[in-house]
Amino acid sequence: MEELLLLRHGKSDWRVSSSDFNRPLKKRGRRGATRIGQWLRDHDLIPDLIIASPAVRADATARRCAAAMGLKTSVVVNDGRLYLADLNTLLELLSESSVNAQRVMLVGHNPGLEELLIHLLDGIQPDSEDGKLLPTATVARLKMANSESSQGWQGSATLLSLVRARQLEATNSAA
Repeated sequence: MEELLLLRHGKSDWRVSSSDFNRPLKKRGRRGATRIGQWLRDHDLIPDLIIASPAVRADATARRCAAAMGLKTSVVVNDGRLYLADLNTLLELLSESSVNAQRVMLVGHNPGLEELLIHLLDGIQPDSEDGKLLPTATVARLKMANSESSQGWQGSATLLSLVRARQLEATNSAA
């Protein structure tokens, strides 16, 4: 794997009375997922493999993002291990998916995705104005080093970009 995209699901709708797993996206979350997908398409960053948590909000984010990239939503692979996954589970998924794809996108949840990002960056936490590393509908793009030489993947990545849907919204409305 040459690149890894970590996408936190879009903003979920807490007003809907449902379990955590079944919580849907808010309108803002749907819009954010589409904007991230458009940004990835516009920058020619289409993943070879998209693995998403099967939770409704993560699955919907992945499918909206895929559609905005011009992909069929059937390319999204749900993996139950991504739902509220811890660091070790995410590292296991990463090892499995790195074999067959050059660019992989994981669509999931915090705190796991943030823990994975910090682990891959060897403990370095990117700066953010509000102190939030991966708020909803944010994608981190990572260049991966040779994973064979990285024990436990720690320090095996370089952050290329960290893009928030809200930034894209502000950019589009300013234009």
